[in-house]
Amino acid sequence: MKLILLLALATSQLLTSCGSSTSNDNTIQPGPWRVVLQAQGQEIPFIMEAEEQNGKTVLYLVNADERILVDEIKEEGDSLKIRLHIFDADLIAKVEGDKMAGRFTRNDLTKRYSVPFTAEHGKTNRFKENPAPATYDFSGKWEVTFTKKDGKTYPAIGVFEQKDNYVTGTFITQTGDYRYLEGQVEGNELKLSTFDGNHDYLFTAQPTADETLQGEYFAGLYDYETWTARRNENAELANANELTYLKPGYESLEFTFPDLEGKQVSLSDDKYKGKVVLVQLLGSWCPNCMDETQFLAPYYSKNKDRGLEIIGLGFERTKGYEQAVPRLTKMKDRFNIEYDLLYAGPADKEAAAQALPALNHVLSFPTTIFIDRQGKVRKIHTGFSGPGTGKYYEEWVAEFNKTMDELLAEKI
Repeated sequence: MKLILLLALATSQLLTSCGSSTSNDNTIQPGPWRVVLQAQGQEIPFIMEAEEQNGKTVLYLVNADERILVDEIKEEGDSLKIRLHIFDADLIAKVEGDKMAGRFTRNDLTKRYSVPFTAEHGKTNRFKENPAPATYDFSGKWEVTFTKKDGKTYPAIGVFEQKDNYVTGTFITQTGDYRYLEGQVEGNELKLSTFDGNHDYLFTAQPTADETLQGEYFAGLYDYETWTARRNENAELANANELTYLKPGYESLEFTFPDLEGKQVSLSDDKYKGKVVLVQLLGSWCPNCMDETQFLAPYYSKNKDRGLEIIGLGFERTKGYEQAVPRLTKMKDRFNIEYDLLYAGPADKEAAAQALPALNHVLSFPTTIFIDRQGKVRKIHTGFSGPGTGKYYEEWVAEFNKTMDELLAEKI
């Protein structure tokens, strides 16, 4: 049975697609859809699943073990406007039977960002439907170097799991991870992709004669990098607790920013005195921040009675407070955030460092600052390794819980 989106146009027409007549009500059929974004001459595929919930159609963006709910779908002209999770981004789609076509647009950038896409119902193959057998096993841990267009490099760790042609994994950097990647090995060629509603990534690689990997990385319309990798089970990144720190002479933070109702909130307010306070530098546009918030929101609900407060400082891709509030409000509602969210400024690392002058710099969104009951900064964690990183996420959770239990047990 089709899932009917009650989006009839003012006049009734018949559209023909693939030899079959379909109505113009933009019906999205239930089940899987294979979606392909076209960018930089590349195909960046992902799977989207449609189902009916409480009498309406909802979609899920599927990447490996992740399913991201998309439940805002409305008529816009003769198309559907599909708002993508918490992000200020949309799929503008025209549906004709088992086909879909349109554009992926992002509204949080100064440059126009519009990527064409097509989709086909009933397809579950992310890449090739019947690939040739895999002749190389990419499973394991890899020491990775990414090289940008300007020649600058940065380190990462690649972790992949492969079974026959099917492969999943991610890349972990010093400022975050590339989240859930899913793909295929055909022969000795690796292809991985992901789409979280705001970022579309494609990674490709092949082994060389010396058993290293040579790869390419495409992100949307503009970003392109090359990468190399070699197997190294002992590969490590810099300590995330040492990258950001207080400048000499500082022991604490001071700030005052407006909350979502316009009230000025300061870290020195009575509400936070004698409490353990986490200060979370975030953005509603930031997938790693989304992952961290999915952990922190329920953690706060369970532990706030122990003397805990969390303050989220939103650095947004907007022209100011008025535009930022709806985006942060949507994030607050989606993740059931009970702690304070403030608008702290534009989504710029230098601007964030100026807003928090006690810090040596702001290297990443998110950055999490641990403050004890005396108001002293005890620890600063740069970046976040989310659930897509497997054991790295589990290690972060264990370390976080240990730190928080120690801070919450301390007396004033």
